[in-house]
Amino acid sequence: MIFINFKTYKEGSGEKAIDLVKIIEGVSEETQIKIIPVVQATDIKEIVGGSKLEVWAQNVDLEDYGAHTGAILPEAVFEDGALGTFLNHSEKKLPDFDKLEAVVKRAKEVNLKTLIFASDVAELVKILSLKPTYAAYEPPELIGSKTTSVSQAQPELIAKAVSLSNEAGIPLIVGAGVSSARDVKKCVELGAVGVAVASDVVVANDPKKELLDLTEGFK
Repeated sequence: MIFINFKTYKEGSGEKAIDLVKIIEGVSEETQIKIIPVVQATDIKEIVGGSKLEVWAQNVDLEDYGAHTGAILPEAVFEDGALGTFLNHSEKKLPDFDKLEAVVKRAKEVNLKTLIFASDVAELVKILSLKPTYAAYEPPELIGSKTTSVSQAQPELIAKAVSLSNEAGIPLIVGAGVSSARDVKKCVELGAVGVAVASDVVVANDPKKELLDLTEGFK
């Protein structure tokens, strides 16, 4: 499986986000690989209304209904059609474990699936105790790298992360610099169930070509 984080790239916002999802859906149907677009909260409803893909939110907050200006409620993204959410991404890091635990609880209360990011193996151990739907290992220093990927630089740590995740019964996703079929193949060979990507697809000159290349790694 492939998670595609649209972030706030211009190419992954508004009407362009809708167009990109159509491309992703076509590739998913052609290859029979599960691909999940992870989009801005403001785009969820429109994307869900025009696609058969499972759509996720990039983040939700701890707050409940009430006076919380600017908060993204788990209830709101679920009502718009999102089926899951990223949590603790390196660009949206939660300040402490207690808050992360509370947000995970809120997401589960409204039946949102969760993918929680860990920056290192020590953090992964803590995250696995929260029983997310998926755990993600993504060293921040390699995110967006155009020269190397986590599968090339840290295969031994991926193997360790897979072992820990398997012991906890949580599927592992790997990200950071993943940009080729070779990267995907290595992650899968080491035991990951999928990868998380962003700029490699979202800002590519030919997103379909890039995505088709990534899916080759699952063969």
